[in-house]
Amino acid sequence: MEFTTGGRLEVRISPDDVGKRVSVRRLDEAGVPGAKFTDTVGVLTSWDSGVLSITRRDGESVRIAESALVAGKVVPSAPARRRGPAATFEELARVCARAWQPVESEPLGEWLLRAAGGFTRRANSALPLGDPGMPLGAALERVREWYAARGLPAYVQVSTGAEGTQERLAAELERLGWTREVTAEVRIAALAPIADMDVDVSRVRLERACDAQWLARYQRFGEPGPHVMKVLESGPSVWFASVPGVPGLPGEGEAPAAIGRCVVDGRWAGFLAVEVDPAYRRQGLASAVMAALARKALEEGASAAWLQVEADNDGARALYDDMGFATHHSYSHFRPA
Repeated sequence: MEFTTGGRLEVRISPDDVGKRVSVRRLDEAGVPGAKFTDTVGVLTSWDSGVLSITRRDGESVRIAESALVAGKVVPSAPARRRGPAATFEELARVCARAWQPVESEPLGEWLLRAAGGFTRRANSALPLGDPGMPLGAALERVREWYAARGLPAYVQVSTGAEGTQERLAAELERLGWTREVTAEVRIAALAPIADMDVDVSRVRLERACDAQWLARYQRFGEPGPHVMKVLESGPSVWFASVPGVPGLPGEGEAPAAIGRCVVDGRWAGFLAVEVDPAYRRQGLASAVMAALARKALEEGASAAWLQVEADNDGARALYDDMGFATHHSYSHFRPA
């Protein structure tokens, strides 16, 4: 990246640029001969007492001493995608939320408090899409009280990495001692290429509701109570896919070999709960499930796809790379210390 004007390194940012996307270069060990440079790109979230805080696309915050800066400039937002659908952060965040609805919710200004008996962080976390209507400290105290009254840990879901995301909120939560527990990527792609994958979908069964066998494959939560069913079956138009096991192999007559869930919401089709029995992996079943669901979503008028994948799930991320999914933004769940 280029920082120079007339061959000189220049620092062309100041505390007035807080909230903007910047690129900076710093010395790893200021004042040490031969020290190496490190470059950082992200949103400048604070500049206090001689220390800059920059939140990168992945949501991690980097603190840099002003004295270590050798160059810096404001840079444009990340370039627009050249393929696949376009989406604002807020549009996609609301679509994702409608696909995984809580049992109970309550507004906090423009935030939404969500609870579902502890089944998944997505349905049991505050969604901060706007102003909570009170100072942040008071809002966070209300979050803690609301979840404590339900016997649940307090979480705030915070997104980073795209135009309009919440880098400054993430940095403030870290400053206040909240801990990041899980980070996931929200990925998007054109829907038609997924439906057109050259895979055998003849064994994929599609249903409007999930049955006991489907739950047996997905069962990562103990006994599935009504709160689990409410979350799984929530959404504008929900489809469940399953692939039966093969006679003589594990899972036959019990849990399916593979499952998936799709929520169609206008132009968007969200893919969730795609799981394959370890005994059936590398047989193309995940692709078959997604292709069958994508074809159904196309019939209902969808044209774009989204999914969420944890940042450390390398196998799933590679599969979705091959299908054309690209990261739109990331989100993390923060919990008070």
